[in-house]
Formats: sequence, structure tokens, C-alpha cells
Amino acid sequence: MAVRALDENIYASEDLELKEPNVLLKFYRQYYNWILGGSAVIIFLALWEWAGTSGAINPLFTSSPSRVINAYAKLIAGGELGHDIVVSGQEFLYGFGLAILVGIPAGMLMGWYKPIEAVLDPFVNFFYATPRVALLPLMIIWLGIGINSKIAVVYLGAIFAILISTITGMKNLDESLLKAARSFGATDMQIFKTIALPGSVPFLLSGIRLGLGHALVGVVVGELYAATAGVGYLIAVAGNTFQTDKVFVGVTIIAVAGMLITALFKKIEDHFQSWRPQRVS
Repeated sequence: MAVRALDENIYASEDLELKEPNVLLKFYRQYYNWILGGSAVIIFLALWEWAGTSGAINPLFTSSPSRVINAYAKLIAGGELGHDIVVSGQEFLYGFGLAILVGIPAGMLMGWYKPIEAVLDPFVNFFYATPRVALLPLMIIWLGIGINSKIAVVYLGAIFAILISTITGMKNLDESLLKAARSFGATDMQIFKTIALPGSVPFLLSGIRLGLGHALVGVVVGELYAATAGVGYLIAVAGNTFQTDKVFVGVTIIAVAGMLITALFKKIEDHFQSWRPQRVS
């Protein structure tokens, strides 16, 4: 009996040894993106902190995570950072929202009706090929150095990515579905609601995600050129006075905002994938 109990204990310990690596391996496979990405970020921040505090790199031209955090704390305590974020947020929301409201309907009309595309396509190509930075002086002359000129720059930066992606989505609809709908006597409005809109949703959201990056660039560029407040203005002033810590504060605010909004639109895009017509297996 004692030998049998000893054998059972040995087998139980062996099973435990076999199960533990499997559990760890399963955990790693499930969360390996977070594990590898988080490890890479931690290593990068550690190296950056060492380079910025050990004297390996001139602190005038670089910074460190601890110094950036201290700069954040000082700006928040002074109240100026909150005001700059609010100003830049307003410019972004108004300009980007207007680009979505105009770009999606215009892209659908251009992609659905060829005469409308023929009329508007030369203007779209002209303004798309023109750097929006080159139009900034005109925006300031027409709208002043206030928030309106920055909204216009954000709008011009975002609308063409949204517009072109929407046009592409409308042109890449499944022809067999369109023919089947028309053969059953469906009207244009019925086809638009049941086929065109669901089928083009991934293109619409992809265009919005692309326009997001251009909109953030527009915010910074507009405030770098002529502004009295905003995150871009903070970066410009800090860069001109060699305050590297504050420059990194502004850069990280823009980067983190872009990452969060992009992740939000990615979730929305994944949710609306179910709208797409499914192929018959």
C-alpha cells in the first residue's frame, strides 16, 4: 500500500509539472501581444531614462521619462496645459467632425452618380495634390489667427482621406448583389440602404481613421504657424526656447490622443463588419 501511495504521489507531481508549463504557454499565447509590446516599451523607457540622466547624451537636446513627468506636473499646476488641450481639442473636434459630415455624403454621391463625380473630380484632385500647409497663409488672411483658421486647416487635412475612401467603397460594391437587387425591382434608395451603405462601411471607417492622422497634423501645423494657445503652440514655444521636456509633453499628448481615438474607431469598425453582405458558402 505504501508503494502504491508513493507511486500515486510521483504521478501526481509529474502531472503537475506537465500542467504548469501548459498553463504558462497558454497564457503567453493568449496575451503575447501585450507581453511583448509591454516588455519592449519598458525596455525602451529604461534605456531612455538612462541616456537622459547618465550624461550619455546632452540633456539640452533630449529628455527622460522622469523629466517629462515633472514637466507635465508643472504645466498642470500652472493651469496652462489644460487650456492648451481644450483649445486644440476644440479645433480638432470641429474640423474633424465637419470633414466627416461633408466627406461621407459627398463621397457617396460621387461614387454612386458618375455625373457628380465628373464635375467634382478635378477639384478633388487639385486640392488633394496641394499641400494643406501651403493654404495656411490664405486661411489666416481670410479667417484670422484665431480658432477658425485652425479648424479650416484640420478640415482640409482630413476631408480628402475620408472622401476618397468613401468613393472607393462605393465603387467596390459587389456587382452581383447590385444586379440581383435591380432584377427584383429594388429602387436606388433600397439598394443604397441594404447594399451600398453596409458594403462601404469598412471603407468609410478606414477613411475616417486615415483622416484622423491628417487632422492631428493639421492641429499641430496650424498652431505652429500662428496661434496664441494650443498644444502645437506649446511645442513651438518650448522648441524655440530649448525646453525639451515641454516639447515631449506636447508630442506625447498628440500621440496618445491619436492612439486612443484610433483604437476607438478600430472597435467601431470591427462592430460594423457584421453589416457587410456575407458570401454564401
